[in-house]
Amino acid sequence: MAMLQPKSVQRCLFCTILPMPAYPYAILAAGWFFWLTPFLLIKRNPAPGAKLDRRARWGVLLEALAYSMLWWGNFWTRPPQGWRIVLSIFFFLIGGLLSWTSARALGRQWRIDAGLNPDHHLVRSGAYRLVRHPIYTSMFCMLLGTGFMITPFPMFLLSILLFIIGTEIRVRIEDALLTSRFGDEFRDYQRAVSAYIPFIK
Repeated sequence: MAMLQPKSVQRCLFCTILPMPAYPYAILAAGWFFWLTPFLLIKRNPAPGAKLDRRARWGVLLEALAYSMLWWGNFWTRPPQGWRIVLSIFFFLIGGLLSWTSARALGRQWRIDAGLNPDHHLVRSGAYRLVRHPIYTSMFCMLLGTGFMITPFPMFLLSILLFIIGTEIRVRIEDALLTSRFGDEFRDYQRAVSAYIPFIK
């Protein structure tokens, strides 16, 4: 005849196998959906004859690896602390607002590859008055929002470092393309406005 375990032991065993509560998943899903939606709504009609620099794909690869690292820990075994949830929601909101304003300002000029359309113009309105690459700022916010919610700090810090390296590759290549097209106009903009982290040029 099997012995019955005390209720306290049963509760303890139940806690060890119970996954993370549903609300962190809901916050993560809502944050990413809010951020992604404007890019899905953009009517992309890439102009022929665009000037591309595919070396920026190395930066995309590093950024993708940085995002994937956020999920490597056993996040489902522990609920996040309250202060981490607050920071996560804050960065998701900032990231989402930046993605909506940036996508609207950039319009059909938005692309994953670093490139210039034949009719490309230098966007300086909306979020582009605050940083030169606000979409990368929004991506960084999404990394922070996700990391604060689910990622252990050593892995989180490594992910941040890898993301910054990848983003620096993309920013430098895109800035070179914009300089080749707009010359002193872009150089003045570059001197006046931070790249993607406010107050850091």
